[in-house]
Amino acid sequence: MKILILGGTKFVGRTLVDSALEAGHQITLFNRGKSNPNIFANVETLVGDRDGNLSALEGRTWDIAIDTCGYVPRIVRQSVELLKDSVERYVSISTLSVYEEADADIAEESPLKKIADETTEEITAETYGALKVLCENEVEKCFARRSLHIRPGYIIGPHDPTDRFTYWALKATQAGDALAPNPPERQMQVVDARDLATWIISSCEKDYKGFYNAVGLANPLRFDELLATCVKVATEKKSDAANFVWVDEEFLTQNDVGFGSELPLCSESPKDSSTKRIFNSSKAIAAGLSFCPLSETISNTITWAKSRPSDKQLHAGLTLEKESHVLSAWSQTQS
Repeated sequence: MKILILGGTKFVGRTLVDSALEAGHQITLFNRGKSNPNIFANVETLVGDRDGNLSALEGRTWDIAIDTCGYVPRIVRQSVELLKDSVERYVSISTLSVYEEADADIAEESPLKKIADETTEEITAETYGALKVLCENEVEKCFARRSLHIRPGYIIGPHDPTDRFTYWALKATQAGDALAPNPPERQMQVVDARDLATWIISSCEKDYKGFYNAVGLANPLRFDELLATCVKVATEKKSDAANFVWVDEEFLTQNDVGFGSELPLCSESPKDSSTKRIFNSSKAIAAGLSFCPLSETISNTITWAKSRPSDKQLHAGLTLEKESHVLSAWSQTQS
């Protein structure tokens, strides 16, 4: 197949390129040429800008377009209107953030978020999900039954620019006490970028259409299980290993520890502790989405992260100084 990838040089995009090339497909990239411009030297790259400079795409045809970076409806509209007659199918990488808050199993038909001002282009924690819904709608207007929408959640693995998962994987390799937020049984759902990319390319080959939640593992993962596996992998790599100390949420809040930023992949527990927001990926799993062992993802992530410059500053997580201060204060409350 001839596949056009909008983006393609960062995290999910680069794994899609790798998977597509491995499967023998012909790839064209379209991007601004600013992020990692030389990683696919043998892949055709068209340079332009999704917002107003799509001329490089004119007069060309592809079997499939995969949109890895559609965040603003107006900008997505430009791409789909230009490509509607030159691309057979359009694949959008959306997000689980499109769904309204819910207490139960969240499947593809669950209610979606709405936004009062549909003209806003400011992407915040509050607008992100609703804007993604509008981006999906723009794709549907032009491609209707010719579209595939992938809704992943936390995507993990090597080359993650957010460092959300990388923080915990590396933290496990550092000797001494490390802070972890109670409760240990908090649930999370993640998917390795390479598993996701392999499945997306396979779905294109099989002509899948419609909407799919794409998150794993098949069952939600407990956070203490994640950290225990990180420590086990660190030990197997003959690295130092951390001792995770579980600190109460209220204490963390009182000490200005930010959930999601300084404690990546973690959000504060809902006031109703019985509420469990679980995303249902059974449709995607039935369609072939599978998951490599978590230990493999952790090991690969550690190896990649340690290949970066030693002075690399992570984009997420607590500083050592603040972590030490909070742990010391917590220890005093326990004595």
